[in-house]
Amino acid sequence: MIFYMKSRIALLGALACIAGARALLAATATTTFTVTATVGANCTIAATAISLAYDPIVANASTPASTTGTISIACTKGSGPSIGLSAGGHGGAVAGVTRAMANGSNLLGYELYQPAAAPGNGGVWTDIAGANPLNAGVSPSKAARNYTVTAIVPAAQDVAVGTYSDTATATVNF
Repeated sequence: MIFYMKSRIALLGALACIAGARALLAATATTTFTVTATVGANCTIAATAISLAYDPIVANASTPASTTGTISIACTKGSGPSIGLSAGGHGGAVAGVTRAMANGSNLLGYELYQPAAAPGNGGVWTDIAGANPLNAGVSPSKAARNYTVTAIVPAAQDVAVGTYSDTATATVNF
């Protein structure tokens, strides 16, 4: 039995030496690498429909009809978007305004205005390529930003009874 125990101790000692020798023979190498990401500018745009009533005989005989809608953009932080509103499907068809709604061949002139407060200037809101798109400034975050668009139908237009409509396109450049 003593021989057996001495053999076990010798075997354990040999195994420990082999394990230690393996550790001495093992090597390690390391390297570093770079992780990159490119964040591109991007925006979404949405608009609420605008609807109003127009009475050329009483309420709007001398006072324009007006109401508001909302243009909403959400852009990548740090991007610099501009918002344009098209002249619609009948742009320039009515004297004195840049836009018109239609009811068959009948036209009702109107305008869309920027907010009076910055970043707007209270002027007629034009398309991106026009003279007065809204420069929304640098996006402080990806959160949506809302801008009021005011629709004004000038007073005293001589128009037929009916429902008039137009489709304007809101565009965001970034």
